[in-house]
Amino acid sequence: MSYKKVLTIQDISCVGQCSLTVALPIISACGVETCVLPSAVLSTHTGGFKGYTFRDLTEDMPAIREHWEKEGIKFDTIYTGYLGSTKQIDYVKDIFASGSKEGTLKVVDPAMADNGKLYIGFDAAFVDAMKGLCAEADFILPNLTEAAFLTDMHYEDGSDRRYVDEIMDKLIALGCKNIILKGLPSKNGNYIGILMYIDGKMDYYEHEKLPNSCHGTGDIYAAAFVGALSRGKSANEAARIAAEYALECIRETAKLDNHWYGAAFELAVPKLIELLK
Repeated sequence: MSYKKVLTIQDISCVGQCSLTVALPIISACGVETCVLPSAVLSTHTGGFKGYTFRDLTEDMPAIREHWEKEGIKFDTIYTGYLGSTKQIDYVKDIFASGSKEGTLKVVDPAMADNGKLYIGFDAAFVDAMKGLCAEADFILPNLTEAAFLTDMHYEDGSDRRYVDEIMDKLIALGCKNIILKGLPSKNGNYIGILMYIDGKMDYYEHEKLPNSCHGTGDIYAAAFVGALSRGKSANEAARIAAEYALECIRETAKLDNHWYGAAFELAVPKLIELLK
């Protein structure tokens, strides 16, 4: 049996069910060795908590990369999530080069925006740097807001297919090889969809839209996609598995009282294992 080794590079929020605190357990649950490179450490995530602590680990990244290079450590997949600065993006490009071997997949979740706005602390220079990272990736996993910023387009809700098609065309022109565009609403609002451009072909998948939403489901989706892909599923299959798992996480969270800060992904792990079979 093939035993894959994935490196995920993103921050770790000690409380909050996002970034590395979901990527590590979810990819591991898929039966994949999961190595981590924290880009920062926060006491909690920034979505609703106040007074959180933050420690930037940017300057630790080159030394870690150099040590891995000396040890000859390579990865089957390198997957990036939230990166805090253009400098970190530059360091990730170095890791793409030194940590890859023949066949290594590079997966970029350009976690920088949602609901039509950039996250706090990001600017046009960061968006430009992220464009360059996405062009080097084998797969990118943007939501609609991130895709709009990457293509210099105004943000719309995604219900107009012509608008979505134009964004996809511009992402392809940017150099993005395979694209999973998330969070596309149906015209009647009852479903949410994913548009996939994989190996030069378009495909679409949708599932029911639940009334509640959860912080961190984008991170959950990306981790499940990487885990399923690493287990030998096709990219189309992995995209669907990740969507179904994220949906189950939201369902499980809705059963809980006052669980406002994240998705209870742990309760849905049996569903993920079932989907992988």
